[in-house]
Amino acid sequence: MTEAQRICLIFYLQPIALGAWLPHIPGVQTTLGLTNSELAIALVGAPVGTLTTLMIAGRIAGWIGAKRITLIFYPVFLLAMLLPFMATTQWLLMAALALVGGSMSILELGLNVLADDYETRTHHKIMSRAHGCWSFGLLSGTLIGSAVAGLALSPLLAGIAIAILVQALVLPVILRLPLPPEGQSAKPEQRGFRLPHPVLLGVCFFTFGTTLVEGAVADWAAVYLRDAFAANPGLAGLGISIFSLCLASTRLMGDRLRQVAAPGRLGQVLALIGLIGLSLIWLAPNAPIALIGLGVLGSGAALAFPLGVTAASAAPGGSAASNVAVLSFVALLGFLVGPLTIGPLADAFGIRAALMVLAPMIGISLLLAPCLTRSEATRANRTAASSVTAARGEVL
Repeated sequence: MTEAQRICLIFYLQPIALGAWLPHIPGVQTTLGLTNSELAIALVGAPVGTLTTLMIAGRIAGWIGAKRITLIFYPVFLLAMLLPFMATTQWLLMAALALVGGSMSILELGLNVLADDYETRTHHKIMSRAHGCWSFGLLSGTLIGSAVAGLALSPLLAGIAIAILVQALVLPVILRLPLPPEGQSAKPEQRGFRLPHPVLLGVCFFTFGTTLVEGAVADWAAVYLRDAFAANPGLAGLGISIFSLCLASTRLMGDRLRQVAAPGRLGQVLALIGLIGLSLIWLAPNAPIALIGLGVLGSGAALAFPLGVTAASAAPGGSAASNVAVLSFVALLGFLVGPLTIGPLADAFGIRAALMVLAPMIGISLLLAPCLTRSEATRANRTAASSVTAARGEVL
């Protein structure tokens, strides 16, 4: 396997355990006797754990490097994914998901830095393809989870089997990845708070709008299909699978799309596609139309985070790892806002109306998409300046 293929494989394997959990959310809600609002509070555990950990994740990445992060936190994350299946109360579920979010945030930061380091070294774009593989991993997990739920099998035993298999597959792949050149990724982070550059903030809030969509669909799509169309657990889980399939397929085309369209324009087009999908979800008279709407919404949300990671790593400010950590922190606020907002609204107005809170969030992405092009221009200017400096040095 080439280095690019190894990176894509570890992206693919990481979310399988997470995807296997998602179709079980309605069943856990019923087992624990939670209302939509109570479930929303429990689901907040994951983004709270993520956001808390991301405050130090950039420093960890600079300290031990992306490869070592993946070696350490892959098994930690897989073990954490077993805990939600063992929760017996709302608060234990929240605590379990906080541990999931914390371990996942550091692991995914390591994966993104690995992909960005590869693009920088080789000038070969793989970020969208890697995230497409991640989405196919999530899809694989949701299909497994849907099958387990539909057959009334033990989700905990299935989770243990997934953890053992994934760790056995991923360990030799990570070990074969090259370490970065000495001093390249172990750049020390500056101490103290520093306000991110305005371009980086624009990129972050562009990503915030669309990652809120991705998180909301992951948490609430199965509940939406169950409540709006009386879908059984297998069909309810299929909604997440279709969303993930369309998202993943679009991401596989993302690197080509990045070559023919400016990132800002590409972000705007995809935001408009997301609004069309959300309209179908609102107007859907039956489950098949709702599933189509979820698929269109998935395509619209597909490239926001890959585009954001590339733009953040190029933005002025700190190192690529610290910029990506800032991006992840702001973007994952969407995963916090979504459960908190949609749960109470679903209790008050129904889940279909509650999901429409995503419309203004996609509008934020539409307005801020030009920041992606500005950030890419910053990297091009830096590269040109470095070339001029090097040329002058050779002349001297």
